[in-house]
Amino acid sequence: MKKLLLVPLLIGGIVTLAGWGAKTVFDQLAVKSEDNVPFTKVKRGSVTFSVVARGNLQGGNSKTLTAPMTGNQMMTITHLAKPGDVVAEGDVVAQFDTAEEEFKLKEAEADLAEAEQQVLQATNEALAKEEELNYELIKARSDLRLAEIECEKNELLPTMVQKQNNLSLEANRARVRQLEHDYPERKNAAKASIAIQAAARRKAQVQSETARRNISLMTLKAPVAGYVNVERNTQSNFMFPGMVLPLLQLGDQIRAGMGVVQIPDMKTWEVPAQISEEDRGHLSIGQPAEIAVVSQPGHKFHGKVSNIGGTSGPPWNRRFEAKLTLEDPIDKLRPGMSVLMTIRTQTIDNALWLPGQALFETGDRKQVYLRGASGFVAKDVELVRRSESQVVIKGLNEGDVVALINPSETTQKKAKSGGEGALKAIPK
Repeated sequence: MKKLLLVPLLIGGIVTLAGWGAKTVFDQLAVKSEDNVPFTKVKRGSVTFSVVARGNLQGGNSKTLTAPMTGNQMMTITHLAKPGDVVAEGDVVAQFDTAEEEFKLKEAEADLAEAEQQVLQATNEALAKEEELNYELIKARSDLRLAEIECEKNELLPTMVQKQNNLSLEANRARVRQLEHDYPERKNAAKASIAIQAAARRKAQVQSETARRNISLMTLKAPVAGYVNVERNTQSNFMFPGMVLPLLQLGDQIRAGMGVVQIPDMKTWEVPAQISEEDRGHLSIGQPAEIAVVSQPGHKFHGKVSNIGGTSGPPWNRRFEAKLTLEDPIDKLRPGMSVLMTIRTQTIDNALWLPGQALFETGDRKQVYLRGASGFVAKDVELVRRSESQVVIKGLNEGDVVALINPSETTQKKAKSGGEGALKAIPK
């Protein structure tokens, strides 16, 4: 009987030992699996949130030079400065083909020379006509006087001769009256002829001056000292959505009024940068920033946010352009230099924080993988504030250990790679 009673006890002891052994093995496996999961600890302290972005220096106070309004629909570029060329005030930065305007100038100059001759001829003809009118009037008055003298002899002359003298007197009087009446009109007619030719001369003069002005305008000069930014060719025949237009170059045809180059000065510097849409609400105009120019190590620059642009880009990568103005430039700066800017937006004191990759989002849920006695377990937390590298959270304690990756992904990879699993770890 005693032997029969010992059998169940022995069986129970063996089962208990087997269970304890299995638990020990599984605990060892859990710890071993954790060794492949990178982790971090929840920290408490002051967290300063900053927006960090990269950009390139560009000059401010840009002066845009456009194709002149010459009446031509299209103009061909025959000279163009290279992007980034440093220019002084008055330097030629672009020129257009002036062949058509030079042809117009030659035509206008020829018309002007002809008009000058026509004016001279009309003036001489008017003077001659005036002399002729004066001569006719003097002669008519002289004939009238002679007729009056002849009439004074009528008492001594036959009746027939008296009548002839009287008729001659009336005729001469009528002629003098007519000449005196027509003299201003005929003189004004001569002056009108001069005016017509003078108008033709003025027209030719305006045409020649316009052609000269157009030729002058077709040479674009830098209005201020700075450097050259060549505009993009919006007249390109090969355009499709999202395409980056090529820069203007020699031989390109552009329309009047189209921008050709910009001349930013080298005293006012700006830094445009593309920033994630998540940080848009944390930026404002006038916000201070620290700026580091890559080619000027050890020199700290300061600036302010001067402009915040619109948001663009695909839904998974929405970004906006922010522009900063440099407040303390130096002479060594040049356009195109790479810049790293840091804009401090907020400081949260006594905060619990983690690296950004330790927070996982599933729909509206925010989770971390918190290490417990049996491994990493998903735990919901409250997100207070996020930056590109840090998150401030609630729902954990300082010193808690959380995974930096999803532990289940590590287990799946390990199983696929043929690593030791639970079944292989249990002794046969």
